[in-house]
Amino acid sequence: MTWLKIIHILCVMGWMTSIFAVPRALIYWKRDFAKTGEFGPLGDLTYRLYRFSAGLAVIAAITGLWLGVLWGFPAWLHAKIALVVLLAVHYVWTGVLVGRAKRGEFRESDLFLRIFNEISVVGTIAILWLVVAKPF
Repeated sequence: MTWLKIIHILCVMGWMTSIFAVPRALIYWKRDFAKTGEFGPLGDLTYRLYRFSAGLAVIAAITGLWLGVLWGFPAWLHAKIALVVLLAVHYVWTGVLVGRAKRGEFRESDLFLRIFNEISVVGTIAILWLVVAKPF
């Protein structure tokens, strides 16, 4: 079970990197596109980071559910899973924004993207609290 936890944590860390970095990178990609009118290296890196982390998210979900089975799905884990689902919705929405950006469409303001980025931080703090405190 130790290796399963290690794989889960490692994949969650990789997925979270994308969750935190991609909305912020969209701001800089938007600015770069406004200057050059091209899909440059920043856009390519942002797209690749998002795409790569999707695989990590799947592995994190599978290993997390496997651990849940081994632990008998305690009540705190139900709450964690609900928050992870919301974080996954946030991730998919980020993917929509990345897809638009790849087509040269930047509809959201810098302020929106900054707030959108911070929502994931709040969700992550709640998830970490559940994992560490196991309040119920």
